[in-house]
Amino acid sequence: MKEMYREERPYEKCEQYGAENLTDAELLAVLLRTGTRGENSLELARKLLHPDFSEDGILNIHRWTREDLLRVKGIGRVKAVQMLCLSELAKRLSKASAASGLNFSAPDTIAQYYMEDMRHQKKEVLKLLLLNTRARLIGEVNISTGTVDTALISPRELFIEALQRGAVSIVLLHNHPSGDPTPSKEDVRITRRIQGAGSMIGIELLDHIIIGNNCFISLREKGFLRRKQE
Repeated sequence: MKEMYREERPYEKCEQYGAENLTDAELLAVLLRTGTRGENSLELARKLLHPDFSEDGILNIHRWTREDLLRVKGIGRVKAVQMLCLSELAKRLSKASAASGLNFSAPDTIAQYYMEDMRHQKKEVLKLLLLNTRARLIGEVNISTGTVDTALISPRELFIEALQRGAVSIVLLHNHPSGDPTPSKEDVRITRRIQGAGSMIGIELLDHIIIGNNCFISLREKGFLRRKQE
């Protein structure tokens, strides 16, 4: 960063004005530390935040894979690992901050807790949440990873996992990579199929939540789950 004017250097700016006054690119430049020949760390940070002129900015950090990062001039093995760890740390911070309000009878708190884990996925991932008699989480399992259009769900595998872990109720959670959480006909069909199978063996499906881009839909709240007497 020696070629920058002092007031433009992220380190000095942070010390003088505080980290909260740095731009996203400046914060990332501090973590990257160095650039490459002909490109300083701030310019490299801007390139990572806005690949192909993307307007998503800081959200692009979650979209880089190790392979993609290594193709960027100025990014080697160390910087690629730094970027991947930064993405994971951001997800864990978000999840930890949502943990205190997590309530498995309130779909909004479940969605908030898993939002950062799931909304950046490029394929549909189905997650099974296993609950005990007090509706407390005793485990979570990724049941399937599908194509961009559909998650492949095996009710048999799902309930084997629930029975082995002693779950008395379950919640299904999956993402729509398109960002739109509107349930498809297949989402509704498989949800009702799993609910019916669960009722036969005494494991209640409490909800199926679909995660979009910072939004969600609860199939129970939308009336897609059958009532117990049905």
